[in-house]
Amino acid sequence: MEVNQAKQEHLLALKVMRLTKPTLFTNLPVTCEDRDLPGDLFAQLMREDPSTIKGAEALMLGEMLTLPQNFGNIFLGETFSSYISVHNDSNQVVKDILVKADLQTSSQRLNLSASNSAVGELKPECCIDDVIHHEVKEIGTHILVCAVSYTTQYGEKLYFRKFFKFQVLKPLDVKTKFYNAESDLSSVTDEVFLEAQIQNITTSAMFMEKVSLEPSMMYNVTELNTVTSGEDGESTFGKMSYLQPMDTRQYLYCLKPKPEYAEKAGVIKGVTVIGKLDIVWKTNLGERGRLQTSQLQRMAPGYGDIRLSLEMIPDTVNLEEPFDIICKITNCSERTMDLVLEMCNTRSIHWCGVSGRQLGKLSPGAFLSLPLILLSSVQGLQSISGLRLTDTFLKRTYEYDDIAQVCVVCPYTNNEC
Repeated sequence: MEVNQAKQEHLLALKVMRLTKPTLFTNLPVTCEDRDLPGDLFAQLMREDPSTIKGAEALMLGEMLTLPQNFGNIFLGETFSSYISVHNDSNQVVKDILVKADLQTSSQRLNLSASNSAVGELKPECCIDDVIHHEVKEIGTHILVCAVSYTTQYGEKLYFRKFFKFQVLKPLDVKTKFYNAESDLSSVTDEVFLEAQIQNITTSAMFMEKVSLEPSMMYNVTELNTVTSGEDGESTFGKMSYLQPMDTRQYLYCLKPKPEYAEKAGVIKGVTVIGKLDIVWKTNLGERGRLQTSQLQRMAPGYGDIRLSLEMIPDTVNLEEPFDIICKITNCSERTMDLVLEMCNTRSIHWCGVSGRQLGKLSPGAFLSLPLILLSSVQGLQSISGLRLTDTFLKRTYEYDDIAQVCVVCPYTNNEC
């Protein structure tokens, strides 16, 4: 929308046009059956229409390209390009012409002019042309302010402005979900799974060129959006990665803390920065858009003061035969603990060893590996429970149930769970 200031006769004329790619021409085919009154008239007219495709006249899509008749929609992440022309409509020479283009947003004012130097003179019927480009990074109302100042041949200095108002719309709706996965058999800190739901909220289809996750310095990322077949992986969305209007697509990523951070339980604890999504797409005839989300954060699971995990456990054990496990005890608090280990038998799982062992002092962030021996008196899938840790400094007790599960079989009948 163009808004003029005070009406005044100027020697120069300002024209502004948005540069965008053309679209394919569409028409509305009108057909009827041969026995109807028009007969073959409609079909003949469509065959003679130069905008239709020969042999497929009934299709709405034609072979011609049409230029946009209005400013059109501009979406966040796209590049706004505009052609600015200043023409001398008078019969006299104009001097010291300065053309300035600014883009006013809700938060800032940007100078888009390629050159801020004035043109010495402009003869009649001559023009000054300029092309500006700007990657749109804000949603809402934008105003393109074009100002022209010049001096007449009589030394009079004149000035005028034109305003072009347009809206920047949101092209995609991005939602994220985090899933914390605990790996009791691993010595590293838990993995994090990120699910990103991306919805096309425009009125045209999009070609999703790239959707990637740029992790923070604390994580390594693995994309889970391909299906491995042979040497090359194929996208789970197929070869043609198009996203139709209002369709939603889900992307999945797995993040693992780097080894130098995984060994420090206190570093990953609390709110951590995961990274940001980088989305690149193309629309219509190849217009490119790109969006980057802000830094994504998730709330890490709380382990309390002490975290108990398993470093080693067999998949299958024999009934009433001892088996070994290795527990890892990590001090996640900010104080030193003096720990005592107690083992309580359950109906099916029996601990071998002395209960009430002194484990000694454990400083903040430190861990120890503890080998233990058990046996099971019941077949099937059994849950390992019954460990209790006591901090003698604060007289505080921590109980651990359902630490892991083990499959118990009978060695004589090979009767598995």
